[in-house]
Order: sequence, then C-alpha cells, then structure tokens
Amino acid sequence: MSKMPDFEGLAMFAKVAEERSFAAAARVMGVSVATVSRGVGRLEERLGARLLNRTSRQLALTEFGRNIAESASRLYREAEETEGFARELSSQPRGLVRLAIPMTYGVRWVAPILPAFLLAYPEVSVDLHLSDASVDLIGEGFDAAMRIAILPDSSLVARRISRVARYLVASPGYLKQHGHPKHPHELVGRNCLGYAYRAQSDVWRLLNKSGDEVSVSATGSLRVTNVEALIPAVLAGIAIAELPEFVASEYLRDGRLQVVLPEWSMQEGGLYFVTPTARTRPAKVDVLADFLIAELSDPAWRMNNRS
Repeated sequence: MSKMPDFEGLAMFAKVAEERSFAAAARVMGVSVATVSRGVGRLEERLGARLLNRTSRQLALTEFGRNIAESASRLYREAEETEGFARELSSQPRGLVRLAIPMTYGVRWVAPILPAFLLAYPEVSVDLHLSDASVDLIGEGFDAAMRIAILPDSSLVARRISRVARYLVASPGYLKQHGHPKHPHELVGRNCLGYAYRAQSDVWRLLNKSGDEVSVSATGSLRVTNVEALIPAVLAGIAIAELPEFVASEYLRDGRLQVVLPEWSMQEGGLYFVTPTARTRPAKVDVLADFLIAELSDPAWRMNNRS
C-alpha cells in the first residue's frame, strides 16, 4: 500500500458526509457518482473499516465514519483555501521574480528601467542575478532569464525582444599602426581578444553580401568572462575585439572605435526573454516580460532602424 495519504478519497468522503448523498457530493465536486463511490470504497478498503451504511433509500455514517468525518472535512476546507490562495497568487502580479541577465546588458540597460517597473507593480519584487554564465533556469530555480543568442534554447519558451548585431572593432590608432584588413583571412596572426562565454568559442564566422562565409580562429593576449573588460584594451589600440551592438554603439558613434571589415558581417543574434514554460507562468512573470519587451524592443543603442 502506498504511504501517500488518499487525499482524493478523504475529500470525497468529507463531501458525502456533509451532503448525506453520493449524488449531491458528485454534483458539488463536478465528478460522476461512480467516481465518488469508487473513491469512498477505496478509502474504506485502505482504512480497513466501513465509513458509511448505504441502502437504496438511506445513507448514514458509521461510528467509525463519524469519528473521522470532521477531520476529513477540515482537510477538504484547508485544501480549498490553499488552492484558492494559489490561484489568486498566480493570477495577480505579486511575489518574487528571480531573473538572470548577462551582466553588462543588465547593468547598462535593465537596471535603469527597473524602478519604473517596481513603482508600477509594488507587490512584485525582483531578484536580479547578473552573470554572463548561462544559468540552468529549472535546476537553479529561476523564473526567467534574458539571453543574447543566435538561437534560444529549444527546451525553453522564448520571446524575442530585439535583434542584436555584433561588430568586429578596433581603435583608429590600432588601424593606423597595423593597417585595415581587407579580408577575414588577414585577421590570422593579429591580436584578437576572446570572450569566454561566446556560444561558438573563439571562432569568428563572417559573411559578405555575396554569401561567402569565412571562419577565423580568434587568438590574442586577453580572454575575459565579461565583455566590458575588453574595452580598455581595444581603446588602448592593442587589439581587435568582437563587441555586441549594445556595447559597441556608443564608441562607434563618437569615433573612439571603428568597424573592422565593414564589408563583412557577423551572424546576427537576438535578445530573448526565456522561461521554463508558458502554460503555468504566473502573472508576476508575465507583467515583467511585457514591461521589458515594451521598454527594450526599440533600444537607444541600436545603430540603425532595422527591426
């Protein structure tokens, strides 16, 4: 016999004892009379004693049934209250959202807009986990994450917020000293800085308008776990680096950095809001997703107006 209490049988017995009728209990619970009868019979067999005396016209509690009817009814009421509270909690934006975001993007673009969200939803709080390492949403107990990727994890539910271009960049001083490469193959042997959490390791894949694709192994004197740490070395004129658009745009606009190989482009990724599932997602996660998508779908860091 299972050690798990027969909660269903206890609930059905409690409702039969309250209604003094299998048919009335079945109506209240939204199940068939046969289902209620089987549930009570299963509970009697499990407990080893009769709970009810039944005739074609009458239904009465046995002494054993009277002894446990009150406890069974209390369990039923507590279960109803718990379920009602859970429904309210999931339908109203309330509670803690654990959200994982890449560090640089989170600090630069998400943290500044969070006060507006917290003011709009005072009963929601956010535990913001800032790390470039990809977290296991289910295993580590996160409600959601924002990910910058070429393709989202197929095991998760993803909503695309915006595109994210990537650029190979260098300072004007570097290009003056070492020359402008004309073809991706000319990157070989140059100081090309690396990013540890890059999905395709340190291989740069570049495409031109003719559809030609060239892969280059990027090797250099610095490899980092946060893209922000590449910027001082690139600005100092000692290397070439790959930067996402939300980091590179301010430096490209003011001329401190220039695009390397402007006739070639890197495969474009996207910014996604991902959750373990959409079916049972609570309201607190939905309102945060809607807020972030509304605020970040047309970001200030975008270099042009392509959607």
